[in-house]
Amino acid sequence: MSHVGVPRGTARKRRSLALFTTGVLTLPVLAGCSSGNEEAAAPVVPQDVAPAARSQVAEGGTVNWAIDTMPATLNVFQADADSATTRITGALLPTLFPLDVKGRPQLNPDYLESAKVVENEPRQVVLYRLNQQAVWSDGREIGAPDFVAQWRALSGKESSFWTARNAGYERIEKIERGADDLEVKVTFAKPYADWRSLFSPLYPKQVTGSPNAFNDGARSTLKATAGPFRLSGVDKATGSVTLTRNPRWWGSRAKLDSLVFKAVKPQDRTKALTAGKVDIADIDAVAAHRIVQATGSGGAPPAEGPGSELTPAAALRSWAVVHGSDAGAAAKARAARDTKARAATAYATEQNGLRGYVVRKSLEPAYTQLALNGETGPLADDRVRRAVARALDRQALVDTVLKPLGLPAAPLGSHLALVGQPGYKDGSGALGGQDTKEAQALLADAGWTPEGALKKEEGTKAGSEGEKQTDKKKAQDKQAQDKQAQDKKKAEEQKKAESNKKEGDKKADDGKNNGRNDSAARREPSRDDGLYIVGDDNKPGDAEGAVTHVLAPAPIAAVQSAALLRQAGHLGETGTSEDATARITAQDRQPGGAAGAYAPAGTAAPAQAPGSARGPLGKDGKPLSLRFVLPSGPGSESLRSVGDKIAAMLDTIGIRTEMVKVSDESYFRDHVASGDYDLALYSWPATAYPATDDRPIFAKPVPATDGSLLVEQNYTRVGTDHIDQLFDQAAGELDEGSARNLMKQADARIWAAAGSIPLYQRPQLVATDKKLVNVGAFGFGVPQYQDIGFKKPQAAGAPAVPKK
Repeated sequence: MSHVGVPRGTARKRRSLALFTTGVLTLPVLAGCSSGNEEAAAPVVPQDVAPAARSQVAEGGTVNWAIDTMPATLNVFQADADSATTRITGALLPTLFPLDVKGRPQLNPDYLESAKVVENEPRQVVLYRLNQQAVWSDGREIGAPDFVAQWRALSGKESSFWTARNAGYERIEKIERGADDLEVKVTFAKPYADWRSLFSPLYPKQVTGSPNAFNDGARSTLKATAGPFRLSGVDKATGSVTLTRNPRWWGSRAKLDSLVFKAVKPQDRTKALTAGKVDIADIDAVAAHRIVQATGSGGAPPAEGPGSELTPAAALRSWAVVHGSDAGAAAKARAARDTKARAATAYATEQNGLRGYVVRKSLEPAYTQLALNGETGPLADDRVRRAVARALDRQALVDTVLKPLGLPAAPLGSHLALVGQPGYKDGSGALGGQDTKEAQALLADAGWTPEGALKKEEGTKAGSEGEKQTDKKKAQDKQAQDKQAQDKKKAEEQKKAESNKKEGDKKADDGKNNGRNDSAARREPSRDDGLYIVGDDNKPGDAEGAVTHVLAPAPIAAVQSAALLRQAGHLGETGTSEDATARITAQDRQPGGAAGAYAPAGTAAPAQAPGSARGPLGKDGKPLSLRFVLPSGPGSESLRSVGDKIAAMLDTIGIRTEMVKVSDESYFRDHVASGDYDLALYSWPATAYPATDDRPIFAKPVPATDGSLLVEQNYTRVGTDHIDQLFDQAAGELDEGSARNLMKQADARIWAAAGSIPLYQRPQLVATDKKLVNVGAFGFGVPQYQDIGFKKPQAAGAPAVPKK
């Protein structure tokens, strides 16, 4: 998906954003373990790739791999590169430090003999020792000229190169040939901790050496590659990109003859699998459920699908109608039965076609978050954002998505690392866990109360001056009411005393009755007291002729402005203050949260029964309502389910939500990136280089030269100077332990700012041909394309593998 709103040349391109199409249905056969939300108990979910030794993999064959769309470009450094670009180039170009199963960068011996920092003073110097066999597909050796050309293209110094990813390259001072042609010496002007992220993928100098080749030439073809496969053809008519075995590849020979990437929309994956058009496809839980049912049915009648709901009694009634005397009813019944029969036959055919596949499952290296837009509206107040966060039962939300799939269901505790990565630490304590009373107290401190939802009286001035006058008038009215009540009470007491004196000769029981009436008068409101409704400022008994107020109905929230950029300075005035986040230290922490995550002492939360919904809150007659934007596509069921649960949780603290469903195509581009939302759900990919890759996501928006606001990739518009400083320090910290500690501090402050609330690591479900090995749900790891293939017949106990 393209990153609309990311200024060209200002942010490193993230790998695959907003993958929000994951349905959730129960998969009985996939049921497995789950875990609590304790960090120590959260297991690392392994890859599920049907591993096999190369000796067990047959030679030859073609594999068809489904991708969402045809890649707009084969240049991963351009703004419109997507996941298909990354998948295809992974088989064609050098990746110097691919990630292992725990998300850690590891040196790739196919391209490097060694790579290390050899000097720190006066400059950081990294020395790469290249594999002496490494050559491009045209026969030229990989060397310093390729490194130099890529640095110049991505350094940001030449605007003629259209690039959306240059972080790290701008820190390089020079690149030189080392002791021989196999050595490349890179000198940095500023220390750079994430140097392993550079030159991956590495393009030949034919691509990066000139603006024309970089901007246009590499969009549809790559004349030279250096991977186990080479580019054979791009066919836009059929929506396919074909790779064939690279005869100049010096590493382990690719087992497959060819690898074909086919554009298949997510909603069409089940049909493509049934027809045998693809062998590998990322799928949602609905498709996975179909495959599990197909492989587990054993020829028995379908437990699901058309006709499965027909009971014997219903079948008998249908037979009776068909053979009854009512010709019209019989004709309709026969037509309905024929329609169901055809649907059942089609369903059975599809299920039969799905039996040749298996579902591989793991956790994807990406996490889903609840984003809170802090640009304008109620969420510009950090107390309201924290209240929203503290109303959430994240465990319940995680269970909605992961438990039905048999995957470990633990809330994610970090914005900057996933469970299993070396830098992971649960930092959610900086914000605090679910606490309804504290959420209500935060809202009350921010001025959102039941009384505030009432309509203002006409003539009240707007703004702070109007509020001051209103408060003054309320105080004056209260004093007058108190005096009037006191005078009335004195008059009544005097009148009663005179009456008692006149009738002092009455009997004792009359005296007792007088006492009863006295106490009753003190307990019961007078007949002319006004009726009190929740939110009314005037309580019963305050004054005669008290005005009865009726709660204003909650209006539909107005559509927010779709402008991406806005006038500078807003966050500095109403966003998260640096003082609030700076208080997050070990000694400040309290059970369930930290300083800054609580309302000021003495702010009381209105009493209510646990789990019960509150009346609407408001301020100055305007109800507290948030616009929750969600995708409407068929693959987004899980997000909508999570969104509905979040809305119900917010309702319990008095926050109303307006659920707005939009097309998948416009969801990110027209709403998330442009800021046209209050609440949204979308995903960010994991990275081994958070100081580089995650900085644009959480960077404080800054003024642009035209007076608008530059948000980079921070679509929540929430950030602080301190967070930026921590990212900058980590990027230049060469000691890995110190750099990780800085990132953990940054994560705690991101939690406290409450612009992004991580929920869960996304499930990864992949359908693969049963005969395929070394492919499936890779998790953190990357495919070893040369090892993918069909299992040998003797190992599989099956007939010979057909050539496709």
